[in-house]
Amino acid sequence: MDEIKRYLDTYALVEIAKGNPKFVGYLVSDFVITDLTLAEFYLVTLREEGDAVANYWFRKLEKHSVQVSKKILIEAMKFKHEYRKKEISFFDAVGYVFSVNQKYLFVTGDKEFEGLPNVEFRRK
Repeated sequence: MDEIKRYLDTYALVEIAKGNPKFVGYLVSDFVITDLTLAEFYLVTLREEGDAVANYWFRKLEKHSVQVSKKILIEAMKFKHEYRKKEISFFDAVGYVFSVNQKYLFVTGDKEFEGLPNVEFRRK
C-alpha cells in the first residue's frame, strides 16, 4: 500500500477479517477507524464468528481507533440527511464525514458511496 492515509469502514474490516486479498493489504497501511466503527465491527464479528474472534479483532484494531467530536457527529447527521435517499447508516455517515475532515480516503465497498468524492471504492 502507498503512503495515503485511509479510513476503513466496517465493510472493509469485514473483508479483511475474511482474508479477502483485495483488502488484507490495508492492515499494513496507514489507516484509522473511529470508536463507533470499531464497535459496529465488533457486533458484526460477535454475531457471525463469536466472542473469541470478536475480541481478537477488537484487540488488533483498537490501536487504530479514535474518538469523534460532537462537531463531526452533527456534520455527519447533516450529511446523512442530505443523502437520505441513499439510506446511509449512522456509522458510515460518521466515518465518511470524519475521513473527509481529516483528509483520509474513505475505503468502502458500500454501493451508497460509489461515485462520492474522497472514496476509495472496492468490491469483493
